[in-house]
Amino acid sequence: MASQARAVQKPRLPEFRLPELRSYAGDEFAADAEYDELEIADRDLSGQNGRGARFMECALTRCTLDRTTLRKARFIDCALTGIRGVGTDLAETLFRDVELVDARLGGVQLHGATLERVVVRGGKLDYLNLRGSELRDVVFEGCVLVEPDFARARLERVAFRDCVLRRAELSGARMKDVDLRTATELDIARGLDCLSGAVISPFQLIDLAPAFAAQLGVRVEDPPVG
Repeated sequence: MASQARAVQKPRLPEFRLPELRSYAGDEFAADAEYDELEIADRDLSGQNGRGARFMECALTRCTLDRTTLRKARFIDCALTGIRGVGTDLAETLFRDVELVDARLGGVQLHGATLERVVVRGGKLDYLNLRGSELRDVVFEGCVLVEPDFARARLERVAFRDCVLRRAELSGARMKDVDLRTATELDIARGLDCLSGAVISPFQLIDLAPAFAAQLGVRVEDPPVG
């Protein structure tokens, strides 16, 4: 008798409760600075340099992060809500126990980043660069991801729930317990052969069948008549 397939492991969700926060009184981020128990709201932080900064138990709300540098920063036990940004540099950044809600981001650099127990809920992320990143216990829920780049990334216990995944780059990605079954749109540009370790629905398999055939070099044609 064939053994039953192993159940997909669900992501572990962020576990934090923000304390009473103090309003951020500063004007600009500083490199390698520490920001603890702060509410940073309705700020235009465009072009600022917070490289290597640490954000602990903070809330960033309705902030603009156009071309803001936060490379190698650390966000721990944080809520980021309604942030906007184009070309934000978050490469090699650590996100642990973080909620990102209703963000609208374009061309964000997250290559080499580490995401642990992160929920991305709502919003739209265009051209998200996650090359070479580590994603563990991450949920994308109700959001739109346009041309996300997961090349050479490692994804473990990652779920895409009721979200759009359009023209995704998966080349060289490694997956374990990646659940794509409830994605409302699943469009893979490259890297179909890297879906090992992911689970898709029967309907998604039908939609992806032409791409799988092309990957294998199989021609699909109608039978001859007569």
